Amino acid sequence: MSGTKPPSNEEEEYFARIEREQREKLRERIEADAAAEEARRLKELHWMRCAKCGGVMETHQFRGVAIEQCPSCGGVYLDAGELQTLAGEERGGMVGAFAEFFGVKRFRRVGEKEGEGK
Repeated sequence: MSGTKPPSNEEEEYFARIEREQREKLRERIEADAAAEEARRLKELHWMRCAKCGGVMETHQFRGVAIEQCPSCGGVYLDAGELQTLAGEERGGMVGAFAEFFGVKRFRRVGEKEGEGK
């Protein structure tokens, strides 16, 4: 005999719990890494692609705002805040009507950043 006593049930339970916790952390890290990689892959796959037809979007300047337009189907896409900027102080007209339809509460001037102004 070597003189060492066999592990008790408490010791076995402790090391089993530690191992289980380590496996769970590793599983969570692997899942988070996989989700981040999938998000990166999807962004790369869809970046500057039309949501309607999948065509490659082109950027154009319109009233001082860079907007994206699909040359295939003619779809126009605005980034966050661009509708407010295009509407400016104009409450009437088509741009103002779109802004009202989408619930824009505050209009911005061209070049004004979000949070600036009134």
